[in-house]
Amino acid sequence: MANQKATNVTWHDGEISREDRGNILRQRGATIWFTGLSGSGKSTIAVALEHALYQIGKLSYRLDGDNVRLGINKNLGFSEADRKENIRRIGEVAKLMGDAGVIALSSFISPYKGDRDEVRELHKQAGLDFIEVFVDCSLAVAEERDPKGLYKKARAGEIKNFTGIDDPYESPVHPEIHLHTDQMTVEQEVQFVLDHLEENGLILRQHFTRADDYIEAGATS
Repeated sequence: MANQKATNVTWHDGEISREDRGNILRQRGATIWFTGLSGSGKSTIAVALEHALYQIGKLSYRLDGDNVRLGINKNLGFSEADRKENIRRIGEVAKLMGDAGVIALSSFISPYKGDRDEVRELHKQAGLDFIEVFVDCSLAVAEERDPKGLYKKARAGEIKNFTGIDDPYESPVHPEIHLHTDQMTVEQEVQFVLDHLEENGLILRQHFTRADDYIEAGATS
């Protein structure tokens, strides 16, 4: 964990508790952390899951890797140190969202196990649920998809420190959810996550029973 540099600072509690905020939203805040190679499908699943949760009246917010690097983390590159700080910052943001009662959908390659473990510990200390989702597909499949053309640039030497090419990816050892996106449809993946959330008391579904219902509803809304 990062060391505290500022001195003479103290956490200031308000009069409204996390439970109070959760009662307004009728849900419990949590972080769903999607990790995997570039092109594995993290953002695709997060977008579909966000819509599925919306359809059943649950408030979530996507923290996407590119989006965050265009804002709060615009001063960070892709060295190991910058990647570590990138994940530390987003872990803190996700924790604040969870404390506000929002379900944070965090989509980041987050290649280093130690960094992900620190975010998990941060949530544990705060009494918040942290659900690690390993968005798993082979490097060959991810490279074949290459939606942004990044693998091609990395192979050509135009991008340095690219995960899977000249930088490592450390797979989760015991993720709460393991999705094989080279074997599953997006609907199956969303359904898998929804089932986990319901089984662990994070959501209560009332209107739909299958993930493809959410997708179909989204197409007509």
